Amino acid sequence: MRFRKLGRTGLDVSEIGFGAWAIGGGWGPQSDADSVAALNRALDLGVNFIDTAAGYGDGRSERIIAAVLKDRRESVVVATKTPPTEGPWPPSPYCVASRRYSANYIRENVEQRLRNLGTDRLDILQLHTWTRAWNASPELMRGGWVDVVQVIYNIFEQEPAAELLPAAAETGTGIIVRVVFDEGSLTGKWTKDTAFPEGDFRRSYFEGDRLGRAVQRASKVAAAVEGSGYTLPQAAIKFALAHGAVGTVIPGMRNPRQAEANCAVSGMPEMTPDLQERLHEHNWLRAFWYRGK
Repeated sequence: MRFRKLGRTGLDVSEIGFGAWAIGGGWGPQSDADSVAALNRALDLGVNFIDTAAGYGDGRSERIIAAVLKDRRESVVVATKTPPTEGPWPPSPYCVASRRYSANYIRENVEQRLRNLGTDRLDILQLHTWTRAWNASPELMRGGWVDVVQVIYNIFEQEPAAELLPAAAETGTGIIVRVVFDEGSLTGKWTKDTAFPEGDFRRSYFEGDRLGRAVQRASKVAAAVEGSGYTLPQAAIKFALAHGAVGTVIPGMRNPRQAEANCAVSGMPEMTPDLQERLHEHNWLRAFWYRGK
């Protein structure tokens, strides 16, 4: 496992981190036994960064992590997220930041995060949702107000490379990359007829013709990486890691097999500039999926 500095935080983090949304629920059936096994296997393979949130199973993800970290907390960097107070999700441009994230509310919520995680410290605290109405992005980074930003960045969603990632590199802001597989379409495992179980958020994320379009585009990416030595999901991880501003990527790991597959990518050769350039052609200006299409 390779390690990187997470911006100016001084933290050395594994470039493959553990994304802990799925072990909290929301991705179809998931047993706690599988979750514990996946997390232990990832830690054994060198992962030292875990990303979770209050909203991942209403604290279930945090509590599973607490059980695993009882005897290995000191060697692991834990990041969690505080949700905003009641209101639109994500916040609308008309929301007031000081109301959705008041100082007293954050203090109280942090105490709950500590209890769930069974620890006396949080290495990184993140605000789970944001709206650009609250900042002139990325001026917050340039003003030194932000230490770490978590962002969607993948072969389909390359817009952060235009300004946010360069600004992060300039200011020493740590970057955590999520959704590196585009919620699964960039694993290459699906067809347009794939069906997601009840309780799996991907039923709505890929509703209508969205799944078919994503699968079709993923097949073109697979053709572009053919002969590179990478599978499609390996290329997806390496593409995100190729940007120098990125500190860690946090794919989900629901069982030991997934942990082994994701962690193994760290030891593979770096992506060549030529392949990076070919993959730039697959940037997909679709905005974000929206309901009601």
